[in-house]
Amino acid sequence: MTILTQWKIFSRLPGGRWLFSRALGFFVPYAGTIGAEVQSLRPGHTRVLMPDRRGVRNHLGSIHACALANLGELALGLAMTALQPGNGRFIPVRLEVDYLKKARGPLTSEVNLPYREWPDEAEWEAEALLKDDSGDTVCRVVAHYKVGRKQKS
Repeated sequence: MTILTQWKIFSRLPGGRWLFSRALGFFVPYAGTIGAEVQSLRPGHTRVLMPDRRGVRNHLGSIHACALANLGELALGLAMTALQPGNGRFIPVRLEVDYLKKARGPLTSEVNLPYREWPDEAEWEAEALLKDDSGDTVCRVVAHYKVGRKQKS
């Protein structure tokens, strides 16, 4: 069952987004450490909310840099996974993170990737913007991926 199919099933249920997000955190344990909730998911698009809580804060009273990077990478990975065909694959090879403003309060990471044909082999880059409650961009995450098709056996 694809991640999009799972999302379509769970997101219709009361508490389904929360349940989907907890299951995602179980299967991707490191991503689960930030307690993010998937708000929307479709091919090439995702919106993920991360609450501000003690577990993601640093000693300066703001959200830790690695938690920001984790949120951006999670949103990017979900958007890519929802976009890839059944015989597609991708792997991140580099992450760029720009910290633009001290991050406080709940944050939203949104990704909108343009549709394009999935190549046999290519390098793609994708961007996630993390915004605070006032709509200010606090962080920009750019992932570089190797993209291709699975080898036929």
